[in-house]
Amino acid sequence: MQVKDLTIDELKTLIRETVMEALEELLPDPDKGATVREDFKQELLEIRKRREAGIRGIPAEEVMQKLGLDG
Repeated sequence: MQVKDLTIDELKTLIRETVMEALEELLPDPDKGATVREDFKQELLEIRKRREAGIRGIPAEEVMQKLGLDG
């Protein structure tokens, strides 16, 4: 299946799964005594501040429109 064949909900799911995989790679295993890097903590705090201020990322519908895909 190609991206152009995805519905908006399928694209959202794909993005969510990709983000979760990336987070799993970035977050250390606490069972091994690892800690989160300070720069990553700061980036997460900035994301939270933007969301609290009502600033969100690009909606999936807009991404699909920019890519010329119809959902």
